[in-house]
This record gives sequence, C-alpha cells and structure tokens, in this order.
Amino acid sequence: MAIELNQPALRHARALIRDGKVVRDERDDWSEAAPSAADENAFIEKEGWTEYAHWHLGIDKSQNRETKGAYSFPFGDFRKVRRSGVISGESRAGQYDHDEIRDALKGLLELIDAG
Repeated sequence: MAIELNQPALRHARALIRDGKVVRDERDDWSEAAPSAADENAFIEKEGWTEYAHWHLGIDKSQNRETKGAYSFPFGDFRKVRRSGVISGESRAGQYDHDEIRDALKGLLELIDAG
C-alpha cells in the first residue's frame, strides 16, 4: 500500500480554511465528528467519488479510485474542516511514517490556529 499526499485535497482544505469553513474543536471531538459509513455513502451517492476524494489527504493510487479503501486521512465532515480531524490525522500519519501527509496536516493546523 503506497499512500501518497492527495494534492487536490490539500488545496481544497486550504481553501476551506481561508473561507472560514472550519470547526475549531479539540482532538477528542473527532470520534464524534468523523463521518460515519452511512454519511460517507450518502455523500458519495450525492456528490461522487471525486468530491469524496477531496476530503482525504491520503490516496493509494494502486487501489480502485471508486472504493473507500483508496482514501485515508479524512480532515472534515463534508461541510467544514474539523480541527479535531486534522490533529488526529497528523498523529496517525506520524505513527505510520507518512511524513509528507503529516507535514501537510501540521501546516493545515497552523493555518487553522492562526485564523
């Protein structure tokens, strides 16, 4: 599994933060804020796989892009960037040596906290 930084998702996250579409919650809030499988399915049904991909900083290009398994490191709830999701993802990316994703998430957190 070769997870890479999903550049379009990073641009999407930065734009949302610049537009103030952020929930400044705490790390522990992510367990409640993260979209459920049903939420994900409803979003994919309505918006499609490309939009779904834009909410995940990790992409495994060896996977079928029309499967959830191709995407990792979600950072929001399909409406806003969640600070809790960014913190959670940064920690997880660091644990699994996804340094580029970890650094991108750290940069997003800095943008959020500067706002």
